[in-house]
Amino acid sequence: MSADASPPVLVVVGAGPRATGLLERIAANASELWGGDDRLHVHLIDPHPPGPGRIWRQEQSALLRMNSMAEDVTMFTDESSTIEGPVRPGPSLAEWAAQFSGRGPRHAPYAEPADPDVLAELRELAGSDFPTRRAQSAYLDWVFRRVLTELPPGITVEWHRTTATAVTGPPDGPQEVRLAGRADPLVADLVVLAQGHLGAAPDAGHRAHVDFARRHGLFHLPPAFSSDADLSALRPGEDVILRGFGLAFVDLVSLLTEGRGGVFRTGADGTLTYVPSGREPVLHVGSRRGVPYHSKTRYRLQGPRPPLPRHFGPKAVDALLARGRPLELRRDVWPLMAKEIGFGHYHELFHAHPERTALPWTEFSAAYDELGWYDDAMTALVARAVPDPADRLDFEALDRPLDGLAFPTAEAFQEHLRGHVAADVARREDPAFSADLGAFYALLSVYGQLPRLVAAGRLTARSLATELDGWWHGFFSFLASGPPGFRLRQLLALSRAGIVRFLGAGVSVGTDEETGTFTASSPTVPGHVVHASALIEAYLPGPSLERTEDGLLRGLYRAGALTEEVVSDAGHRHRSGLLAVVPADGHVLDPSLGGPHPRRIALGAPTNSRAVAAFARPRTDAPGFRQNDAVARALLRALRAAPATCGISDGEKEVSII
Repeated sequence: MSADASPPVLVVVGAGPRATGLLERIAANASELWGGDDRLHVHLIDPHPPGPGRIWRQEQSALLRMNSMAEDVTMFTDESSTIEGPVRPGPSLAEWAAQFSGRGPRHAPYAEPADPDVLAELRELAGSDFPTRRAQSAYLDWVFRRVLTELPPGITVEWHRTTATAVTGPPDGPQEVRLAGRADPLVADLVVLAQGHLGAAPDAGHRAHVDFARRHGLFHLPPAFSSDADLSALRPGEDVILRGFGLAFVDLVSLLTEGRGGVFRTGADGTLTYVPSGREPVLHVGSRRGVPYHSKTRYRLQGPRPPLPRHFGPKAVDALLARGRPLELRRDVWPLMAKEIGFGHYHELFHAHPERTALPWTEFSAAYDELGWYDDAMTALVARAVPDPADRLDFEALDRPLDGLAFPTAEAFQEHLRGHVAADVARREDPAFSADLGAFYALLSVYGQLPRLVAAGRLTARSLATELDGWWHGFFSFLASGPPGFRLRQLLALSRAGIVRFLGAGVSVGTDEETGTFTASSPTVPGHVVHASALIEAYLPGPSLERTEDGLLRGLYRAGALTEEVVSDAGHRHRSGLLAVVPADGHVLDPSLGGPHPRRIALGAPTNSRAVAAFARPRTDAPGFRQNDAVARALLRALRAAPATCGISDGEKEVSII
């Protein structure tokens, strides 16, 4: 490239963790795939600061926390990463935070967070602590600034603090990206869509509740991000139904209790008590399972790390794909997944707590390797080798803990569920049960193998809809993505204080025109019906290109320039709402072209690649990191070959040159 030629241009829509991770991989691969002095200009488009982006922005309540320990959060590849590009290790959130207290080395570019509360938190942060989202925001801000220092001199980055509103351009020519508040478009060789998690307008079912609330003067909150929700209209003492018992529920409860001036106090006996402010509503919560997500563990593995994958790795996926017939997740794949998770569980039990086992590990594992998870012989082996049922792994009991239970009164159920939650917290904080963490590591390994299986297109449409996107996603979140233990102890205190009331499993939400109220009931407490003047859908919005709040994606979808994933076979048709891309490189499938658009790529949460997480636990060969590396390498090769048709414009508004 001549010195006076216009450089190739890459536009990345979104500047949050996914875009930052992609930029890190561009920096890592540039020495191999990009000339040291050759120029490349990258435009980042995001109204929120680069690094944290919208979801992890600093401007959110200090009450909101991560559901991962600080030592379990990283943005960097490591020795476990199976990538073609170079591994560039970096500190976890905990290792990065240690520099501010002098417990660890400084990490360039060093700068203390401007927020004194965040700085104070980082100075005290231990690896096993669950940080605030503001602390994670500071970490992501630093990661972005570090990435900028690692780019070669010829690669420059420009941040536009605005939104992208449209992308146009032929498949064999420059792309024009229009920005809000700017007349002239950006002209690019390639465009990457990396907007992250997106909101969506209410679907038909939620719209019916919106209309009911409007007619009767009630409060209704459809699925939304908790940090964005306006809860100010909820009155003190008002009965509120919350449908959903996951992380969104936990955040909403924090905002409606501590966020309204309530205080948790620990008594001399260690019991947590909630002292209300008098401004709290009364929260009635139910869900399909009727119980909160399992608490996150606070301990580390007590034995050696299990050698994963073992029963569900690349060879197992190859064997599944070689069967030459459509696959069902529960029938064909889950038994292997379950066996892998069981291996992680029992590996830790036998190595860390051998006194609770009745066979040598070598004998048990040799027999385990030869059996299927649901074989009668496997059940007999586990019963013989693991005397205490509390040490055995029972997925069905874990999945639906309230199945078959019914309580005569609502109060009887409150007492039962408080006992269930207390037992879960105690187990997850007791290293004697570290086998649960072994299972967790295996869960992550299983999760990392699934994208290739899904990308092969061999799951039936029904299985993809009800078993993968339905059951598996929910089960994984229930087991692996729960809140910190202190949140569940707070939930118990709120229950004892009468602020939170448990509804049960299989909760049914309806409306009562006569009373003008929302209703909720559950077979867990037959005959018990709650009437409320407010309804909150306490879970995140599902994917939908048709209803997405992102105007750029919605416009491209309506123009026929991209499409949602639709999987059809003789028995079922599944519309996932996810943006359809080529799994290997993220190129957007454009119906008008009959295939991938060569100049448009999409990554992350809105896509059917299902490699959602932008950051990960260290040493887990994270799927998102693998995808970032593959896409970064493909981008550099394509931009290297692109004709120099795109220049950098001057005189832009609300633009920061970084």
